[in-house]
Amino acid sequence: MADPGRLRRLVAILMIAGLAVAVPACSSDDTDSGTGNTDVALDGERFGTADTDTAKLGTDAQPGVFPRTIKHAAGTTELEKAPARVVVLDTGELDDVLALGVTPVGMVTTDGADPTPSYLVDKVKGVETVGTIKDLNIEKIATLKPDLILGSQLRVDKLYDQLSKVAPTVLSIRPGYPWKENFLLAADALGKEKEAVDVLNRYSDNAKALKEKVDPATTISLVRFMPTKLRLYANKSFAGVVLKDAGLARPQIQDVNELAVEISRENIGKADGDYIFYSSYGEPAATGESEVISGPAWKQLSGVREGRSYRVDDGVWFLGLGPIGAELMVKQLGEFLAK
Repeated sequence: MADPGRLRRLVAILMIAGLAVAVPACSSDDTDSGTGNTDVALDGERFGTADTDTAKLGTDAQPGVFPRTIKHAAGTTELEKAPARVVVLDTGELDDVLALGVTPVGMVTTDGADPTPSYLVDKVKGVETVGTIKDLNIEKIATLKPDLILGSQLRVDKLYDQLSKVAPTVLSIRPGYPWKENFLLAADALGKEKEAVDVLNRYSDNAKALKEKVDPATTISLVRFMPTKLRLYANKSFAGVVLKDAGLARPQIQDVNELAVEISRENIGKADGDYIFYSSYGEPAATGESEVISGPAWKQLSGVREGRSYRVDDGVWFLGLGPIGAELMVKQLGEFLAK
């Protein structure tokens, strides 16, 4: 017989205001850090099913009731009471716990221009840093005496045994595209299931409101400059999920079930759209952004010629990976598209 707890989670995801959830996303870097699981990385066999697989995880306990058992990507974890001291190992988990009203005692930083996503900085003053996404300091985590660690197989699968000896550890499959499913898993671990549904419903309402204001034929191009690559983000990206929820169209090259399409700087013409939103993971001079947007090919893009190209906050559009970032992206989209 199907597990009633898992069914509740699936129903919750599918019914939250009718949003699509089977459309994936990306983190700061989809390469394995050496401590993660390559099967769930961008080219891994399990990348494409991380959303549906994550939806099957969680708890059978009634909302808010402890003790509870959490089924997660690395096994099962027992939680005797609601966690009070939480350590998060990626920006998605950071966004998740803050959205649920929990300030973590420890967090990681990124290699981006803003080590902590700028939209969350004011919410984490005084929170201890426990290394970076790719270089975790387990000894520092232990000194914080957490009662819950939240991470993902993509990042720390090979460190799970060490982490679980420090504190109960719950891993999602990967950050990014299954951000709604990941959020519900984090809510299960924290005993905040009802709060999570409220958060997702609010996001849904905002996405629907934006959808009603924009011509559905208007194409949105997402361009991200990175130190070694130039990406056009597609449907299986965090930002791509938000655009889909808001009913916004994509240029043909980006309307694919991939995380992103990589192009060369010389082929920047492929980045065109009615609106172009771009950012850098790192300093613009180091990612090639400065060179490209000052060049003639960029200026020939119709979105640029029509004055509809906008530089956006990389921390929100590509590193947020949670409901606070998603809501802020919807808000910013509405402001840009109304100009």
